[in-house]
Amino acid sequence: MGKKVVIVGGVAGGATAAARLRRLDEEADIVLLERGDHISFANCGLPYYIGDEIRERDKLLLQTPERMRRRFNIDVRVRSEVVRVDPVRKTVTVRCLDGKAPVAGDPGRTNGGGNGTARDAVAAGDAGRETVYEETYDVLLLSPGARPMQPPIPGIDSERVHTLRNMADADRIRRHADRAGARSAIVIGGGFIGVEMAENLRRRGLEVTLAEAAPHILAPFDDDMVPLAERELTDHGVRLVLGNGVVSFAERDDGLTVTLQNGETVRADLALLAIGVTPDVAFLEGSGIALGPRGHILVNDRMQTNLPDIYAVGDAVEVTDFVHGGKTAVPLAGPANKQARIAADNICGIPSRYKGAQGTSIVKVFGLTAASTGLNERMLRRLNIPYRTVHLHPGSHAGYYPGASPLSLKLLFADDGRILGAQALGRDGVDKRIDVIAAVMRLGGTVRDLAELELAYAPPYSSAKDPVNMAGWIAGNVLDGRMDVVTVRDLDGLDRSRVVLVDVRTAEEHARGHIPGSVHIPVDELRDRLGELPRDKEIWVYCQVGQRGYYASRLLAQKDFRVKNLSGGYRSYVIAKDSPGTRSGG
Repeated sequence: MGKKVVIVGGVAGGATAAARLRRLDEEADIVLLERGDHISFANCGLPYYIGDEIRERDKLLLQTPERMRRRFNIDVRVRSEVVRVDPVRKTVTVRCLDGKAPVAGDPGRTNGGGNGTARDAVAAGDAGRETVYEETYDVLLLSPGARPMQPPIPGIDSERVHTLRNMADADRIRRHADRAGARSAIVIGGGFIGVEMAENLRRRGLEVTLAEAAPHILAPFDDDMVPLAERELTDHGVRLVLGNGVVSFAERDDGLTVTLQNGETVRADLALLAIGVTPDVAFLEGSGIALGPRGHILVNDRMQTNLPDIYAVGDAVEVTDFVHGGKTAVPLAGPANKQARIAADNICGIPSRYKGAQGTSIVKVFGLTAASTGLNERMLRRLNIPYRTVHLHPGSHAGYYPGASPLSLKLLFADDGRILGAQALGRDGVDKRIDVIAAVMRLGGTVRDLAELELAYAPPYSSAKDPVNMAGWIAGNVLDGRMDVVTVRDLDGLDRSRVVLVDVRTAEEHARGHIPGSVHIPVDELRDRLGELPRDKEIWVYCQVGQRGYYASRLLAQKDFRVKNLSGGYRSYVIAKDSPGTRSGG
C-alpha cells in the first residue's frame, strides 16, 4: 500500500508534482484538489489569448482532469477548494464549489486503492450531498499560487475592473472588450502582466492607457535600460502615465472614471488591475505552518515547511535568492516547475535540493524583447552590495548580413568577476544572450568565462565576437584596470570645473546630437590635438556605443591623462533620457 499524497492546487506546481510523483511511485494514492475548473493551463499565455495572438482557447489547456486520471491514475477534483489544514489530524477540509462532495465508488474517482477513501466525506448527513468534507493525507503538498493584489481603492469592486489569474478571468475580459461600444481601457500597473495586457488590449483595437505608480515600468530593469520598452509602448499607441497611481474608480453610465494621484481623471470602458500578486494562503490560518513577513510559506531547500510531511512549492513560497543568498519570492512558472519536481523527489525519498532562484525572466513588448537575470542596480544598492557595470550596444548578428538590429546589454558584476545580473533589450537575439549569461551565473562562472565561451556563429545568427563575449571582454578590461568607466548616472550634477567631456565621434554624428557641454575631437584626430586637453582635469570620453571611446581612453591613459570612458556611449545617454511617459506633475 503506497502513501497518500494530497496536493492543493494545480497548474505549474501542483500538476507537475502530481505527474512526477506518479512516475516515481506507481502505488502512491495521489489526490489533486483544484479550486478552479482547470488543473493545468498556460496562464502565461492568457494575455495573448485576450489579444487574439492565440486564437484557439483549447490550446491553453495543457492537461485536462480526464487525461490526468487516465494517464497517471490520479484522483483529480476540480472546483474543490481547501479551506482548512489540520496538521495534527492530518486532514484538509474541502469545500465543493459545485455542491457535491466525492464519495468512494464514484466513476470519476480513480484513487490508487490505498487509504484514499478513509475520510472522504465526514460532514453531517449524506456525504454525497454535502458541500464540505475532510480528506486525510500522509503527505500534503501545497501549491496554492498567488492572487492579484486588490487594495481597498474606492470603486475597485466595479464589474468594469478586472484582474487576470485564470481562464475564467480571460474569458470575462474578452467578453467585456468585445461589447458593443467598448473603445478604451486602462491598465493599472507596469509589471509583466500589465505590459502584456496593454499590448494585447491595443491589438484588440482599444485605446489603452497604462498607469504605473513607480517612475518606470518593468521593475527588473534599471532606469537606464527600460526607456527602450517605454518608447516601444508609446510608438504603438499606448498612452504611458508614470509616477502616478490610482486613487479611485467611479462607474458612470458611459463607462469608468479613474482618478489618479495627481488629480487627473481617465475615462475607460474597462480597467485591468495588475499591480502585483500576494500569496493565496488564507486557508492556512491556524494551521501552524510558518509564513514569512509578506505571507509566503517558508520552506527549506527540500521544499519542506516547518511541519512534518507538509511541502510547498510555487508562487506562494519564499525561497533563497541565488545571487545574494537572502530570502525572496519569484512568481514565475519556471521556478515553480523545478520546485514541484524537487518536492516530489523528496516525498519519494530521493534527496533533491532547490539551489535558489535568480529571477531570469523575459517579456514581449510589441516588436521588442526585454530580458533579465539576477539583480539590478536598485537591488544591489538596497542590499549594499558593491558592484560594477558595463553597457554595450552590439548588433544582433553580423552587420553585413541583412536584418541585423541593435541589442542593448547591461552587465553587473563584482570585483572578483562574479556575475550579479544582466539586462538586455532588442528585437532579435535577446533571449539567447540572457540565457547564456544566466547559465554561466548558475554554474558559478565569472565575466572571464563569458569572454572565453565558444558560442555558435554564422552571419545570420551572431558575430564572430558575440555580444556575450564582448560583455566579458569589456568587464575584464575594467577589472584589469585597462579602462575606467562612468555611466549616464554619473553625468547628473557633473562638476565641469574638474571634468572635461569629450565627444570622439565624427563631425556628422556630433551635429546630429551630442551631450550638452561636450568638446568635440574625433578619435582619428586625437593624437594631433592632445594639446587642446587640460592635464589638471579628468577627461571623460564618449562615442556612439563605447568602442571608439575605449580606443580614445587607451590612447589618453598612455599619454598620462586621467581618463574615463562613458559606458555604452551616446546610445546609453539617449536611452536613459528618452523615457516618453507622462509623469505626475509634469
